[in-house]
Amino acid sequence: MKSKALIPLEGYVALLAGMVLALATASAPLAQTSSAKVGSSAHKTATPVDPPLIDLPGYNQVVAKYRGKPLLVTFWATWCEPCRDEFPMVVDLAKQYAPQGLVVFGVSMDDDADIHLVRRFLTKNQPAFPNYRQKPGIDVDSFYRGVNPDWSGTMPETVFYGRDGRIAGHFVGEQPRAAFEQGIRVILATSGSPTGSP
Repeated sequence: MKSKALIPLEGYVALLAGMVLALATASAPLAQTSSAKVGSSAHKTATPVDPPLIDLPGYNQVVAKYRGKPLLVTFWATWCEPCRDEFPMVVDLAKQYAPQGLVVFGVSMDDDADIHLVRRFLTKNQPAFPNYRQKPGIDVDSFYRGVNPDWSGTMPETVFYGRDGRIAGHFVGEQPRAAFEQGIRVILATSGSPTGSP
C-alpha cells in the first residue's frame, strides 16, 4: 500500500514541477515585453535637446528661412511670470493655425544658470514649434533693437511677420487670446493677398 501511495505522490511532485517550469517559461516573455515597453516610454520622455543658442545674425537667418510664410515669434523666459502664463496659449494657437500656414518659433531669454528650468518648461508645455535661446554674453540691448526697433526688452514680446519677412506688428507684455487671434488673422490675410483682404 505504501508503495502505491508513493507513486501518485511522486507523480504529483513531477506534475507540479512541470507546471512551475511551464509558468516560469511562459511568464518570461511577458516580463521582457513589459520591460521593453517601460524602456521605450522612458526613451520618449528622455531629457529634451537644449534649445540652440542664437544671436542677432542667427535670429535674422531663422526669420529669413521662413520668408514666404506668416510668422509669429514669441520671446519668453522662465523667470517671467506673464511669459509662463502666455506660452501654453501660444502653443495652442500654433496648433490651431498651422493648417492655415502659420509658422511659430520661440526664443528663450534665460541664462545658462537656468537651463534646467528651460528644459523643464519645454517638457511641460510640449511646443510643436522650434525654440532657441539667446546666446549668453551678447549685447542684449542691441539684440532687442535688432529684432524690433520698438522693443526695449519688456517681456513677453511677440513679433508678427508677414510673408515678405517684414514686421507686421508686435505685442509688448502679456495679451489676451483674442488679441493674438486678431494678429494672426492679419498676417494670414494681408500677407497672402496683394489687396490685404481675407
